[in-house]
Amino acid sequence: MEHDSHTPWEFNGSFYQPSAFLMMGIPGLEALHPWISIPFCALYLTALLGNCVILFIIRRTPSLHEPMYYFLSMLAVTDLGLALCTLPTTLGLFWFDVRRIGFDACLAQMYFIHILSFIESSVLLAMAFDRFIAISHPLRHRAILTKSTVLKIGLAIVLRGMVSLLPIPFLLKRLTYCGKTELSHSFCFHPDIMNLACADIKVNVFYGMIILLSTVGMDFIFIVLSYILIIRTVVSLTTKEECLKALNTCVSHICAVLVFFIPMIGLSMIHRFGKNVPPLVNTLVAYTYLIIPPALNPVIYSIKSTHIREALLRALCRKRGSDW
Repeated sequence: MEHDSHTPWEFNGSFYQPSAFLMMGIPGLEALHPWISIPFCALYLTALLGNCVILFIIRRTPSLHEPMYYFLSMLAVTDLGLALCTLPTTLGLFWFDVRRIGFDACLAQMYFIHILSFIESSVLLAMAFDRFIAISHPLRHRAILTKSTVLKIGLAIVLRGMVSLLPIPFLLKRLTYCGKTELSHSFCFHPDIMNLACADIKVNVFYGMIILLSTVGMDFIFIVLSYILIIRTVVSLTTKEECLKALNTCVSHICAVLVFFIPMIGLSMIHRFGKNVPPLVNTLVAYTYLIIPPALNPVIYSIKSTHIREALLRALCRKRGSDW
């Protein structure tokens, strides 16, 4: 594909809309993009292979067919989606300097990135609820979170993300754009596109903030509340060994929550309030938010989950045995 240095425009009366945007890589390091692509390739490969392995192991191991691992499967599918959403444009820019992305294609990518981010937030909340039930009511855990209940929770999570974000592309298409067409990242992000408009964006800002607070914000609050209840339950356990065993089942989930929410909150704050933040910081936080969690989550769960690790070792031993 050719590298486009100019972006054509569509004109309709007083309404201007670009036919394409220009994506940016890492500011100030454009000459090093081919070298920078190496760690990005490693992260994408880890995300794709790691999450596929998690799904394969859970699918092939009957002992893992329980609520905790059903939710982990949802997290793995979401992480795969996030990696695949940004991989083509990011590596296309780093490898071939392809900066141009069509307006409608940009809106589509933005929509799926935000949907998958919201889904990941909701899945992490569901996993926190699962840990609370498992620790507080261990004997009723499977009776409360049956397969049908887990499936309903998963469908509700997907529908909430799709419906709440459905107006966003239409709110962006109604805007008039002028001047700069350069995006801050190698992917499309709602605040980034919105800030390129020369029209009144108060509706976009208000709706985006309300949706963010009512979904991801509420998810984070309920995750914190879940862990407050978990800690209260754990403290009431009689022995120190029981306390440590109960808390150990939450370590992987806590790591996944921190890896996802810290950069997401940081990126949201930068786009809305960090007008004087250096572009490099903005870019690094964005890449951390969208690329690091999908790559780290399967590693975290493979290291911390004894059941996942044992199932993986059994699968490798069977493969080695069949090769002999």
